[in-house]
Amino acid sequence: MHEPVRQALTRIHGHRVAYRVAGDPALPVLVLIHGITSSSATWDPVIPALAEHAHVIAPDLYGHGASDVPHADYSLGGFATQVRDLMDTLGHERATIVGHSLGGGVAMQFAYQYSEHCERLVLVDSGGFGREVSGALRAGTMPGVELVLPLIANRHVRNAGIAASRVLARMPVRPRPRPSTLEVARGYSTLAESPSRTAFVHTLRSVVEPGGQRVTAVDRLYIAEGRPTLIVWGARDTVIPVSHAQRAHEAIPGAQVEIFEQSEHFPHMDEPARFARVLLHFMASTEPLALDRATIRERMAERVRQLEAAEAAGEVPVEEPAGGETEAAGRPDAGPSEGSGEGPAQG
Repeated sequence: MHEPVRQALTRIHGHRVAYRVAGDPALPVLVLIHGITSSSATWDPVIPALAEHAHVIAPDLYGHGASDVPHADYSLGGFATQVRDLMDTLGHERATIVGHSLGGGVAMQFAYQYSEHCERLVLVDSGGFGREVSGALRAGTMPGVELVLPLIANRHVRNAGIAASRVLARMPVRPRPRPSTLEVARGYSTLAESPSRTAFVHTLRSVVEPGGQRVTAVDRLYIAEGRPTLIVWGARDTVIPVSHAQRAHEAIPGAQVEIFEQSEHFPHMDEPARFARVLLHFMASTEPLALDRATIRERMAERVRQLEAAEAAGEVPVEEPAGGETEAAGRPDAGPSEGSGEGPAQG
């Protein structure tokens, strides 16, 4: 029998934060972070199975779901701090951190800013590994989009979209639309509310620009060597291409990769049974490793020594300029400082 899922509400710095919770608190903690325009509800297909072996917490990020839409920091660093504050509020010191899409960028930023609180890292169709991202998200960063969204994402459009998605889900046709397709439509419908639109634009522009994803995770993932990492990707993803899974694998030493052949952008919704099985096996077969600050300082110092030695030998590779079309093009002009929010990107 699956564990019941409870929807809860708490306050952090005066702001309401909604979250889903399930499983025995004595079990290992598993935090699930959703993507842009989504909410913790996207994890509903997998939470009951996961909660049989873990204490599952799935927050609604600010500006999403039932959480408040405060005048706040909608960067990756800001969201990572929200997750850390929620863990503190609930009394949890460490957790396996799972992030989907934008949530993958938040998860990587969390692992960077709060490394001692992250035991394992799981990235699901995550941003941060290249410029490529869907045209719809790139368009959402264009100047003046704030004026256009109220016209194309009003209540009438939202209600029509919701009705259409329900009809499609019930039609006796094959193949039926995948849950990923319906979730994208549902997420778009949330922009009918003015505060949600504002949060969407602020969040999107922090990680995407008209040319594609604007920041990268690649240059600092060497720090995480030894921490168990799992990369999950939908082979049919049209938001962030599956080729980024290979880039992520190359950037993260020792990471495991699982490609879900029948999934689009939401593998945990398209193939929930397999997703839960893969994630639980990953947790059961790996030892948690939370990196302390002393270890990180030493790894950073070692990287400097390596680069200086390579430079002295004339072997330092030339980096591609920001905004180019190569794999390295997602690199910003300056990397993130701790808590800056300019860390791994989301599509």
